[in-house]
Amino acid sequence: MDDKIRRIYVPMTESGFYILYCLQTPQHGYGISQQVRNMTGGAVSISAGTMYGALSKMEKDGLIKFHSEEDKRKLYQITEQGREVLEIEKARIERLYRNSRGEYVK
Repeated sequence: MDDKIRRIYVPMTESGFYILYCLQTPQHGYGISQQVRNMTGGAVSISAGTMYGALSKMEKDGLIKFHSEEDKRKLYQITEQGREVLEIEKARIERLYRNSRGEYVK
């Protein structure tokens, strides 16, 4: 992974994390926001401006790619580079969680 991409995306914002997570299957922006709202019980809500700004930036940076168009909505899907960033972030979050429970890496 490019060092620039690592510096930009690790650690990730909560919105960025959920967007990449949801794009493990093709999805459009509105679908992502609905899925995030459902996953978090409404605790996380991604505004349209945040969503489409993030999708544009992630596509430009190669983390996601255009998949297809459905009913005039663009569907995106995560790329291999995006999966790598997501896995790094998941490992970071898991480490934080373990540490918060007093479980330390030996």
